[in-house]
Amino acid sequence: MEPDHRTDPDRAADDGVIDTASADAAVEVQRHRPMLLGLAYRMLGSTGDAEDVVQDAYLRWRDVDRSEVREPRRYLSRTVTRLALDRLRERKAHASYVGPWLPDPVATAPSPFDPLETVEQRDSVSTATLYLMERLDPVERAVFVLRSAFDLPYAEIAEIVDRTPEHSRQLYHRAAARLGDDRRRFAPSRREHAVLLERFLVAAREGDLATLRSLLHDDAVAWTDGGGRAKAARNPVSGADKVARFFAGIHTRSRPAYELLELNGAPGAILQLYGGPQTLTFSIDDGRISALFLVTNPDKLGWLGR
Repeated sequence: MEPDHRTDPDRAADDGVIDTASADAAVEVQRHRPMLLGLAYRMLGSTGDAEDVVQDAYLRWRDVDRSEVREPRRYLSRTVTRLALDRLRERKAHASYVGPWLPDPVATAPSPFDPLETVEQRDSVSTATLYLMERLDPVERAVFVLRSAFDLPYAEIAEIVDRTPEHSRQLYHRAAARLGDDRRRFAPSRREHAVLLERFLVAAREGDLATLRSLLHDDAVAWTDGGGRAKAARNPVSGADKVARFFAGIHTRSRPAYELLELNGAPGAILQLYGGPQTLTFSIDDGRISALFLVTNPDKLGWLGR
């Protein structure tokens, strides 16, 4: 179970006594919380880290002289971004994750973040995009998120990341270029997702290798994130034949129950495998599955127990 770090007036109390300034600060943060949480999650790919960053931003907001802050939303966005940048730099410097790392799966219907009303907003929280953003350096990632997900002007982005507007523009285009071809591969199609997901799960349960193979691109890749805490493939499974056998082997042995729901802005599934839940999402290229993301790490699935 992940810790609940929701910011509210009760958490602003010292020894059970709520002072007015702390309560007002908590109310202001709570008003912007979905946006701030969505920003932190896109930056970090971790719900626990995103919650912690928003809580740390609240503490800074509580202690600042708010009479000098003209736009609380902008101040809080800048604070969350900079705190997330610090965490990204620390994570890059102390990388010790066991096996492939995937972003935390999040149920997004309804979304705990800002509304996911456009293709761009949904794409910005997709498993594939968050996974690909790991190849960006922290500032590139911040600029890319602020521009692509929140459509901030470069002048405001520059203020947040301590760069010039022109440099921020260059960083965005550099990040977009580094993600370009792969992001086009992972472009979401909700209808195709739903149809292919059902067909894939049925074929896997029946051990129908021919059907599984027909649903997969020749160069399909499956990533399994167990983090050393659950059964998982330590390396990506590459190629349609290997991916088909991998999923058929898992599903025909255990015959897992599954539940369909929206995960990270697209249709996904919760599977009951090996005594615990797992989540499955995938991406589509030209009508066939090109990448599959299976999360088995229980540390990333605590919300399923709530």
